Amino acid sequence: MKEMCDVIIIGTGPAGLSAAVYAGRARLKALVLEKEYVSGGQIVTTTEVDNYLGLPGINGFDMAMKFREHAVSMGAEFAEGKVTGIERTGDNWCVQTEDGQYLTRSVVISTGASHRMLGIPGEKELKGRGVSYCATCDGAFFRERTAAVIGGGDVAVEDAIFLSRLCKKVYLIHRRDSLRAVKLMSDRVQQLENVEILWNTVPLRIEGEEQVTGLLVRMLPDGEERLLALDGVFIAVGMVPNVMGVPEEILDGEQGYVAAGEDGKTALPGIYAAGDVRTKRVRQIATAVSDGANVIASVEEYLNVAGNFWKTNPPC
Repeated sequence: MKEMCDVIIIGTGPAGLSAAVYAGRARLKALVLEKEYVSGGQIVTTTEVDNYLGLPGINGFDMAMKFREHAVSMGAEFAEGKVTGIERTGDNWCVQTEDGQYLTRSVVISTGASHRMLGIPGEKELKGRGVSYCATCDGAFFRERTAAVIGGGDVAVEDAIFLSRLCKKVYLIHRRDSLRAVKLMSDRVQQLENVEILWNTVPLRIEGEEQVTGLLVRMLPDGEERLLALDGVFIAVGMVPNVMGVPEEILDGEQGYVAAGEDGKTALPGIYAAGDVRTKRVRQIATAVSDGANVIASVEEYLNVAGNFWKTNPPC
């Protein structure tokens, strides 16, 4: 069992690193657990970030390093470890990893979420080079160009509408004959002149060497294959929250995210959630960073209430 912490932050994406910065400002003893060899979460593989205030066009890896450097400068400690469980131990929590156990007074879960992948050839190879999972993040790179959105739910339809304002042409590709998105949005996207919906169509392969050049699709009714010439492919077939080792009682039963509001509080006192892993509407770097600030405010409140913490554990 490792030394007691005031807060253990699980995950080193923008939410986790922001929480580490604010924990340092609050003079909490914080330990940040990361399972990857490099901090930053999804932004590490982003070629260019153009929607973060004050840092337009920054490389995702460079942004991640700046976030981590800031957290380190505020006194955050880091350890590698893949979390396998979180259990109550008396008044505290035990975070179990493949490499050992850590005792802490509070836990911040900021493990993020992963985009559900199609699993077709060219997807991994061209990720960040025309293949994107976020239209609001990367849409600006495709002004006056041709793009395809794959999916039929709310996010896919919203992406197609958003891209229609930027792109010369947008294909909306859906494997069924009707959209799953809310009717208002479904009706709206079908009225857009530069959006072509390909019903009963499945993607087979993303074409391109250094950049996306096309998308091979199959029309389900007759099996006909068609090669679409385009510059970008936006995949919107859902997200998968990273909740391995997270107690089931704090998960949203519908989609599996950690059920928590903007304050980060879950149903278990002392356990909080921040960033893409929690139930929320907008998943962006800016909202993740905001979550990091909010969740530490909740942790401070909890530690103050729980056993009159600061009287017996004054700030160092």
